[in-house]
Amino acid sequence: MQLCEGRPADARERLEKERRTYDLLDSLGIRYWRTDHAPAGSIAQCQEIDAVLDTVICKNLFLCNRQETQFYLLMMPGDKAFKTKDLSAELGVSRLSFAKAEAMEALLDVTPGSVSIMGLMNDKGHRVQLVIDEDVLREPYIGCHPCINTSSLKIATADIMDKYLKAVGHAAKIVHLKKTEEE
Repeated sequence: MQLCEGRPADARERLEKERRTYDLLDSLGIRYWRTDHAPAGSIAQCQEIDAVLDTVICKNLFLCNRQETQFYLLMMPGDKAFKTKDLSAELGVSRLSFAKAEAMEALLDVTPGSVSIMGLMNDKGHRVQLVIDEDVLREPYIGCHPCINTSSLKIATADIMDKYLKAVGHAAKIVHLKKTEEE
């Protein structure tokens, strides 16, 4: 794996949703770095990628309420355990669970293992609420996939919060998720 600045020199072979990600970031003047790799669908697989990016790829979870009428994209540090009860309480939603892959594809145009904040550009109906654990915002950079898990990006956290989210019409709800030892 190698770290490169910006989009691939020849993106014709890339998926259209990946090319759209690069187009949007470029149009917003957001500087980013990229590494290409074998499919990375778990946090464990992302550790080697993290070393190349020199940042940590967030754990991204696509969630919904019991009725499957409210959807959430949770970004949290990979080393924190996800406790449904804690997040449900912070959001005031009972019975959060993992949303179905079909909903992820329909709303974010991503498949399981590829979910990331970049998918919000595809949520034209603004049906997905972005939820970010406050620890993610303490890092200078965010690592994420460009809507496919065969590449990973390193983007300044400030650019995500100030430029990207504004451009895609989403706001983040900031939460505090406990670490296991805090309980």
